[in-house]
Amino acid sequence: MKGYQVGLGAIAALFVLLDTAPPLMLATTPELPRLSSANQLLQQGIEYYQAGQFEAAIQTWQQAETQYRRAQNGVGQGQALFRLGTALVTVERYQEAIAALETGLPLLRSANDQPSEARALSNLGIAYKELGRYSQAIASHRAAGKLMRTLGDRQSLGQVLTNLGSAFEAVGDYSNAWIAHEQSLKIARQLGDRIGESVALGNLGMIYANQGNDKQAIAAFEQSLTLARAIPYEPGQASTLLNLGATYHGLRQPDRAIEYYQESLALARKLGDRRREATVLGSLGLVLEDRKDYADAIRHHEQSLAIARSLNDLEAQAVALNNLGHTCLKAGQFAKAEAALREAVLRLDALRPELNDRYKVSIFDTQLQTYNLLQQVLIATNQHEAALEAAEWGRARAFADRLAQRVRDEGKREKKELAKTAITPIRIEAIKQIAREQKATLVEYSVIPDDAFKFRGKQRGRESDLLIWVVQPSGKVYFRRVNLKPLWQQDLNLAKLVTASRNCLYPGADCSVKTNPVPTKASSRSGHPTQRPQRRINPALHRLHQLLIQPIADLLPENASDRVIILPLESLFLVPFPALQDTNGQYLIEQHTILTAPAIQVLALTRQIQQQRHAASRHNRFSPALIVGNPLMPKIGSEELSALPAAEDEAKQIADLLKAKALLGRDATQSKVVQQMPQASLIHLATHGLLEYGQTLGETDVPGAIALAPDPTPTTKNAPNGILTANEIVDFRLQANLVVLSACDTGRGRITGDGVIGLSRAFIAAGVPSIVVSLWAVSDVSTAHLMAHFYQNLLTQRDKAKALRYAMLETMKQYPRPLDWAAFTLIGEAE
Repeated sequence: MKGYQVGLGAIAALFVLLDTAPPLMLATTPELPRLSSANQLLQQGIEYYQAGQFEAAIQTWQQAETQYRRAQNGVGQGQALFRLGTALVTVERYQEAIAALETGLPLLRSANDQPSEARALSNLGIAYKELGRYSQAIASHRAAGKLMRTLGDRQSLGQVLTNLGSAFEAVGDYSNAWIAHEQSLKIARQLGDRIGESVALGNLGMIYANQGNDKQAIAAFEQSLTLARAIPYEPGQASTLLNLGATYHGLRQPDRAIEYYQESLALARKLGDRRREATVLGSLGLVLEDRKDYADAIRHHEQSLAIARSLNDLEAQAVALNNLGHTCLKAGQFAKAEAALREAVLRLDALRPELNDRYKVSIFDTQLQTYNLLQQVLIATNQHEAALEAAEWGRARAFADRLAQRVRDEGKREKKELAKTAITPIRIEAIKQIAREQKATLVEYSVIPDDAFKFRGKQRGRESDLLIWVVQPSGKVYFRRVNLKPLWQQDLNLAKLVTASRNCLYPGADCSVKTNPVPTKASSRSGHPTQRPQRRINPALHRLHQLLIQPIADLLPENASDRVIILPLESLFLVPFPALQDTNGQYLIEQHTILTAPAIQVLALTRQIQQQRHAASRHNRFSPALIVGNPLMPKIGSEELSALPAAEDEAKQIADLLKAKALLGRDATQSKVVQQMPQASLIHLATHGLLEYGQTLGETDVPGAIALAPDPTPTTKNAPNGILTANEIVDFRLQANLVVLSACDTGRGRITGDGVIGLSRAFIAAGVPSIVVSLWAVSDVSTAHLMAHFYQNLLTQRDKAKALRYAMLETMKQYPRPLDWAAFTLIGEAE
């Protein structure tokens, strides 16, 4: 069994090992056509392999493959390639293994040799994973598992499930990893496979550890270690000892951690397991760093890195570089820290290109710490503009990749060029140019976690610092830093404040957020009193204003019509920015024209999409328009969604304004809507948004759905059921310049390092440059009022952000509570 590090920590690289099952080999060879010399070589290679003479086996099988190929003996050639690839996986020559196994698989299929095919697929999956090709690894292991089930080979199936769980773990998909390891454990116990049981327990313990359940992790590791010692099974012992050391390190018991690490290191060296040796050296380096023995810690990290380089293991290199950078930062060796972290980021980038969008998002959540560290190093050396580049480099990467692919697929040369640059690190001059082109002040936030936290999996430490960059249209860049540690004393953090700010919008809600008393007398931006009556100040909205806006208020435009583009991060995506209140009770939307975006690179791409829309849309931006209101609601299980009569009135009113026809009630079927979507220049959906719907693939799925009318006479089992999911939308090719989701919770979703994963992201990924969404459930009456004003304003000007601001200000007059007017936000392009 090989150990494998999956925790990209830095501040804490708790390197938790993940055991993988070894390559699968057949003990016997299917009957082959007569070719005595090649057959003898094939058998001789098997004997070498079983004796542990892997290099001799490789050379012998290479000779056999050559003879079979020259004799055009496909059956024998397939067997030789399968065994050659297996041996190459065993000695960790993964590129060569992939070449052999990919060549051999079609030959095995032609011979209908399913046992060999299943094993070849499993071994190919191991090689893919070790080279960071995770999507292919998952696909290979799934195909192997399917064949093993068909063959009734439960022993091999258990090992395949172990490898499948390992691949899921590598991309941060803990829910599917858990399922695979649980199934593997069940099979091992049924078969009395004590090694398999030990491995499965260790893997389940690793998932507990990565999710912060240390007590359960230790219990699982100790069970695994007891079994491994009783067998005895030394590779399993080495892996579990390392896991226990990492867990106790996280629990701030360094002496105990060192004991486990040293025992694991001795076993790794005895077994010649270089990958595990590199991991233990790095883990020991982190303990030494905690003890401020920086010179010895750096030496350990450099030894770990040297081994990772010799193995050509990109992920192990990223981990070692990450931890080397962190120790150098602590030691004040900033230049060395910066060099190590920049190289670490390059290694991380190299792991992602072949992943699909869902896995890119999930794996990125396990890698955020390195990008945060690089920002800290650059700020420590007053390289504020370079730190902004690093912050951009580390956000919405999967989103930018997806949009770049969308642009590339359009086929025009200029789009291809933009797509090529969009997935490379953005430079400060490009950032300044985007601010000029957008005629907007850019405000980018980044949150730095507590440095004392031992980082594992997707866990984060407490928020320590808020970094804010302001880029003005003039090209000037400013940096401000906010200390978030005082929140700790009040058991608060940004996420809790965001939740409180939203809860406080509702009548009768508990708004007790500890904050300094604030005056309630309203005044204008210049500080002079206004004639507006006194307004109640929401403590949570004010506290967020103090943290997010007040530190940069002097850098924001004085003209309320000038745009401010906010680039939030994590929980800040759910902040109701228009409703944030200053010490005078004035709302932010009264002072500024606000819109948001996931990243500056995404802004560049949405602008390009907008500019490349058909010339006709410049003259008639809203034709054809797809307007949907109050569809006949579908059932969610046995529950039927409530009707929205005001949404129907809203759709009719907007259709009249735009001289279009609305799809209402039974007529607003999913089939009709999906059919009209690709041609529409404007899409307005006044219906229910379903926040959590569609998470069928666990942590990697895209949640969210729009409620539409089911098809009245379904012709097939899979006929449209009235639930249009974000998973479906993300693959559409839309031409709309604007999508308005006039429904509850359409701007929310799963919070990740790549942004909010949900309906808004799905529509932008489908090619829509501007989208208006809601951050909470809104009254359909006040929404209808706001939307009417929004479109009336939009008919007289091209600026969607200004139109939305004016609509909010008008709605505020009739419905003064922020609950009724502040939910909507514009994401993407203003024009």
